[in-house]
Amino acid sequence: MTSTALDLPGWRHVYSGKVRDLYVPADDRQTSDADDPQTSDADDAGSTRDSTDGAMLIVASDRVSAFDHVLEPGIHGKGAVLTQLSAWWFDQLAVPDHRVVDTEELPPVPADVSDRAMIVRSLDMFPIECVVRGYLSGSGWKEYQATQSVCGVALPSGLSDGDRLPAPIYTPAYKAPLGEHDENITFERTVELVGQEAAGALRDLSLSVYSRAAAVAESRGVILADTKFEFGRDASGRIVLADEVLTSDSSRYWDAAEYAAGRRGVSFDKQIVRDWLAANWDGSGVPPRLPHEIVERTAARYRELFELLTATPAPRG
Repeated sequence: MTSTALDLPGWRHVYSGKVRDLYVPADDRQTSDADDPQTSDADDAGSTRDSTDGAMLIVASDRVSAFDHVLEPGIHGKGAVLTQLSAWWFDQLAVPDHRVVDTEELPPVPADVSDRAMIVRSLDMFPIECVVRGYLSGSGWKEYQATQSVCGVALPSGLSDGDRLPAPIYTPAYKAPLGEHDENITFERTVELVGQEAAGALRDLSLSVYSRAAAVAESRGVILADTKFEFGRDASGRIVLADEVLTSDSSRYWDAAEYAAGRRGVSFDKQIVRDWLAANWDGSGVPPRLPHEIVERTAARYRELFELLTATPAPRG
């Protein structure tokens, strides 16, 4: 993997994930799990798992990953678009999130990364990926075909790929240790992992946030087909929304006009990259370099979603 970690004044680099780099204040020399790549992934909840002291700087790169590989070149402007879209959604949702508001005692965000960085609190992260589906697609469609259910949630018969569900469903996944694949699980399994009270709170929060976000997206001509949230507890025990939220990389967004015309699955994400890679690589060895046209089309889709949702020009990176 090609790291884009930088020497940032006031901050010390401690880890790089597939697409994000993690820093702590340069004068913070306490050892924590955030310094250990075996227990922390900068692409999962901002590397906040199992660390409850201090603040961190999460810097989103332009790296793009598909099929568990980081590809070359990156998608220019992607880091800025996703960071600023997350910030916009945090403001819309008005639920507790991991951003640090009072940063007076912390080093400033360096100008070089100000458009794609966020200072966040360390949290004790839940090992649950809180997935909510409003439409049947992706792995949910595959599971439905086999079992007529998704993650233990029974669904009506006769549904087709891309159909809107009668009501949004909560289909969590267990966040596997670094290097392993996440596993779709039932709600009952989340109770075993985090307890009844926390499991119920995560489900209810996820469904509530999804419904509010889906309504906002719909008013702007966009379908929020599904998404994933990550939560942690802060030092007071409060459940806090963390990581990137409702971005093109954590959500499946569709063009509502295309959907209404019968062209389902026209998405605002890196599906262009996935499709090209699947058609031009057999999965062995090093993935081929992405063509300029694929990079440009993907960057344009990221920007288009940003502008549709926020009604403001997208950052160019």
